[in-house]
Formats: sequence, structure tokens, C-alpha cells
Amino acid sequence: MSDTTTPTRVQSEIDPDPAQHDPATTTEKIEEPTVKELDLSHRPDGGLDAWLQVLSAWCVIFSTFGLVNCFGVYQSYYEQVLLPNSSSSSISWVGSIQGFLLLAGGIFSGPLFDMGYFRHLLYSGLFLIIFGQFMTSLCTEYYQVLLAQGLCIGLGCALTFPPTTAALSQYFSRRIALATGLASSGSPLAGTVLPIAFNQLVDRLGFGWATRIIAFILLGVAVVPLMFFKTRLPPSKHRRALIDMSAFTDVPFMIFVVGSFFCFMGLYIPFFYIELFSIEHSLTSDAFAPYMVAIMNAVSVPGRIVPGIISDFIGSPTIVMGGCAALSCILAFAWIGIRNHGGIIVFAVLYGGFSGGVVSSHPSGIFSLTSDHTRMGTRLGMACFVAGVALLIGTPIAGAILGTDDNANEAKWDGLIAFCAISMFLGACLVLTTGVMGKLRLRQKLRDEI
Repeated sequence: MSDTTTPTRVQSEIDPDPAQHDPATTTEKIEEPTVKELDLSHRPDGGLDAWLQVLSAWCVIFSTFGLVNCFGVYQSYYEQVLLPNSSSSSISWVGSIQGFLLLAGGIFSGPLFDMGYFRHLLYSGLFLIIFGQFMTSLCTEYYQVLLAQGLCIGLGCALTFPPTTAALSQYFSRRIALATGLASSGSPLAGTVLPIAFNQLVDRLGFGWATRIIAFILLGVAVVPLMFFKTRLPPSKHRRALIDMSAFTDVPFMIFVVGSFFCFMGLYIPFFYIELFSIEHSLTSDAFAPYMVAIMNAVSVPGRIVPGIISDFIGSPTIVMGGCAALSCILAFAWIGIRNHGGIIVFAVLYGGFSGGVVSSHPSGIFSLTSDHTRMGTRLGMACFVAGVALLIGTPIAGAILGTDDNANEAKWDGLIAFCAISMFLGACLVLTTGVMGKLRLRQKLRDEI
């Protein structure tokens, strides 16, 4: 019965009086694909074109989140050499603003992505990132660093990062967590390679050329997404608001967003301060300390990929993200008691791995909680905005707890670490709650169908 009525219904929607037209013409209109026909279930989930998008996304994330990941080496250099008169909290605002704009900018770039402006966002964003890196090489004052590295690069990241993760959702469904994890591995790899390159070059060539060489690396990496990165589905025909009001009545989504806020508020504190902690507690030599950030980022590469595989296997990226956040929380509490070289290395390895799972599972968690594909960019932008606010305030609060003393005492370091651990604990509890709610809803749905 449905086989005979469906064509008639579609035909009548196209033309209220089909008898006045040639049947062949009507058939062509019926067979013309629409956005609804290109449903989520028809995503290729593989193939050369889809994996080229993953490679392109990897390059974009290398140039965006990768720069945020390696700010720890700049934090230490600015405090000790370039900006010795600026406080730790003031300097951390540069990296925090960069990270905030990267995530929070999605509230604007997300709806623009839904409207079909992906390539415009990509071109302009990559230009601002590379231009900002070149301008950073000329900086000698705090306000110059804030404008070039914080605002200019941050705005470029805002235009490119959220649409990049949203674009992958058009090519993958069952393997979306794996695709997102592979793409996000560009961030820790950048956080591994770029700090090592900076530390090797800054002593030989100076700050200016060390920073410019990194800009040239970013320029070369940008070639791949500029050539291959594209969206698959037509843009939404309806103008999207910056905020999807229906999200506020979606309880699992809102709990996930609040949980992500607490996760990201504490997540990057070790990345920003582990080098300084190692130096002040004499846990490593001054020559080895800059490599602590590189170690954390290197281990984060499998930490981004493996959780994606697990998420696709169990079908719940929110549970995987919550589990990684819980393990990161435990490690953060353990950080308080570390007082030797071996301990800080083990902490860097384990925390780098599990924290990577939090970051890579965040976009796929949002995808799993968003059933309407046409709202994907908008909801991703909303969630990233909240995470960006957390990233903006997290490390400066940690810096304010630490204070401006040349040698912070143990109580201040314990306060910084406790703030990190408690934030991660709250985030883990809320994100895990979302995962449990999703499993219970699925189980109830299966019972109702039976």
C-alpha cells in the first residue's frame, strides 16, 4: 500500500496538478535528491573522498588546537625571557583567549556553516592564523602578544575549528568517533613537534625566527585543506539563529554541556603549568623541562584515537568522555604528591593520554545527542562556546591561585592542583550522567518496541 501512495504524495507536493505536465518531467522531479533524502543513514562512512576530509580536518586541527596545546612552552618563555615583568596569570590570558575564541567562536561559525559558508570560513580563518603567527614573531610587549597570538590567531581558529568538526559528520555515521579521533590527533602531534622545534630554534635563531619558522610550517600544512576540504550536503534553506532554543529543553544535551564546561575549565591547567612546576620543584633540568609539554602531547595522539575506536564499539562517546575525564581527575589529585623525576614523567604520560580522550570525544558526544542534522553546526557552536568560556577562565584562575611570587609556595601549588582536580571531578560526574541517561533511554525504547 505504501509503495503506491508514496510517489503520488511526493508528486502532489511538487505540482498540485500533475496531469497538466508530461509524466517524464514529473519523474525527473521526483528523483531529484533533496536534503531529506540525503539522510544521515546514507553517509558514505568511508571511501577516498571521506578519508581525504579526515586528512584535511587533521591539518586544520594541527593548525588550530595544536597551537593551543603548545602554548605551555610560550608561557614559560614569556615568564622567563620575553615578558619577565608580567605575571603568570596575565600571560596565561593569552593562551586562554586563544583557546576561548577557538571554541566559543563556534556560536557564530556554526550557523554560518549550516548556511553553506564553509569554504569562506576556511580561507579567512587559515589566513588569520598564519598572519597572526608571523605578527607574533615581531612582538616585544605584552599587549602586542595579546593582540597577535591571543586575538588574531584566536579569531582564525574560531572561523575554522568548529566547522571542521561539523563537516566530518556529513561523511561518517557509524565510524564518526573514529574519524573525529583520527582528525583530532593533529592537535597533540602539533603540540609535540612545535614545542620541540621552538626550543631548538629559539636558542640558535632567536624568538623571532623560531616563531616565523613555525608560521611557515602552518602555511605548508594549510595547502591540504585548501585543496580538498569540502562539505557534502547542500546548505540549510532556512536562516539559522545563533542559538537553537530547543536545546534548552533537551535535558541530556544540557547536562552534557554543563559537564563539558567543568571538564575544560580544569583540563588544560597541567599543560600550561607542568613545565613551571617541574622547574620550581627541581624535578627536571632546565634543559629537559620544556619537553614535558611535548611528552604530554605525544602520548595524547593514541589518547585521541583509541577512545574513538572504543566509542564506536560501545556506541556511547559520552560514557567514553566521562571515563577519560574521571581518570584525568584521579591523576590530577595524584599530581599533588609528585616530588621526583620519575613521578612527573609518569604523570605527564598518563594525563596526556586520558585528557586526549576528553577532547576527541567532545564533538562526537554532541553529534550523538543531536538527531536533526541541519542543526548540527548550531548545536556544536553552542556547546563549544560554553567549553570556550571554561577554557578562558580556567588557566587564569589557576594562575591567580599561584600568585606572582618568583617561587610559589607549596600551598599555592596545592591550591592550583586542587582547583584542576575538582573541576575535572564535577565534569566527569555530569558527562557520565549523560551517558547513563542515554543507555537507559535506549533500553526503555527497546522494551517499548518489544
